[in-house]
Amino acid sequence: MNIALIIAGGNGIRMHQDIPKQFINVNNKPIIIYTLEAFQNHPDIDAIEVVCIDGWHDILMAYAKQFNIDKLTGIVSGGKCGQESIKKGLLDIKSKFHEDDVVLIHDAIRPLVSQEIISDNIVKCKKYGNAITAIPCAEAMLKTEDRIYSNSQIDRNKLMRTQTPQAFILKEILNAHEEAKTKNITNSVASCTLMVELGKNVYFSIGSEKNIKLTTPEDIEIFKALLNTKKEDWMK
Repeated sequence: MNIALIIAGGNGIRMHQDIPKQFINVNNKPIIIYTLEAFQNHPDIDAIEVVCIDGWHDILMAYAKQFNIDKLTGIVSGGKCGQESIKKGLLDIKSKFHEDDVVLIHDAIRPLVSQEIISDNIVKCKKYGNAITAIPCAEAMLKTEDRIYSNSQIDRNKLMRTQTPQAFILKEILNAHEEAKTKNITNSVASCTLMVELGKNVYFSIGSEKNIKLTTPEDIEIFKALLNTKKEDWMK
């Protein structure tokens, strides 16, 4: 089985709003519902689990019923950090599903994840054992210690910008979290960085510039614009 684990446990401080950013309404629909619909509509996704901020579980369940998200099988509370939240979600999945199942860990605030991205994430995970959605780095990259100045660059051809979903075999990502605990790795930025910190290889699957993470009010404006665009017929 393929299970989507949606991480929606953050407060979204940088959004400067009165409610968590994943519950902000865009065109009369909460952002998190756009995300859930992407996995709901994918034929190879069998179940959806959500790690949700406390106090919003019932609201999320009501939204799920309203928008017919019937693949939702569970909602759990988040932890003190992203790494802990992911682990809590994985443990809940372990109690319901098989250890050889594929888990796609995805940010609730990446609502434009495409069906193609989800498909390739699953395919690459089954081929290599894990899959990290990523895109090549197109910008010039400068290294800085203080974000004030730089005197060195990093070869962009050696860099990949990671996104989500990030897919793993359930037992392997759970083993990684247990190993991290023994090595006192407690607040890794993402699942891919956790694996790298443990000395493990990660493998890339296709991403997209449209698969944006909504972090600031400006990102909401971009999201709204992307919702109203479509590919021109003449473009390949």
